[in-house]
Amino acid sequence: MSSLEQNEKPYSKAIVKLLKGVIERNSNVWEDVIHYQNEIQEYIGQIGLELIVKKDDGFAFVKQFEDSEGKTLGLVTRRQIGFETSIVLVVLRQSLEEFDSNPTQLATERFITNTEIKDELELFLQEGYNKLKFQQNLDTYINKAVELGYLKEISRKDNETKYQIHRIIKEKITLDILQDFKTKLQEYVESV
Repeated sequence: MSSLEQNEKPYSKAIVKLLKGVIERNSNVWEDVIHYQNEIQEYIGQIGLELIVKKDDGFAFVKQFEDSEGKTLGLVTRRQIGFETSIVLVVLRQSLEEFDSNPTQLATERFITNTEIKDELELFLQEGYNKLKFQQNLDTYINKAVELGYLKEISRKDNETKYQIHRIIKEKITLDILQDFKTKLQEYVESV
């Protein structure tokens, strides 16, 4: 019997996948995450991580514990994203919030096209911001949102791409962060 076989737990593969990123309901380890939540939390807690399971939304992920000063053990490196990508993420978060607060919607997932993202950004960006340069690089910013896991490409036809906004964006960009960013953007626009 190998060392792996001696040390592997029924939830080991789930932990490995959690350390790599978000696990969704359709993952082959989703049931392990649900069934072994306590064991997984006990294991990853030793290295300063917390298991977050959003059963209703169908995903799970880990985040770092913070001390009273907001510091972590530094296991997961924080990614710096540019100002423009931040604007795209804020618009996506706002769009999901509006979708969720509309009780007439029958769908549970928010889908959006690259054209709709562009239109939403037009409304969001105010006078004084270099919209032309932003729009020329918009695909780059959208691709960054995909790379970060906030958007998932669903289909592509001609010049139109359809995306699903991943609900993890609500965990990463809270309403407080959303409001704070809008305020900072307004201050920035007024300063130029």
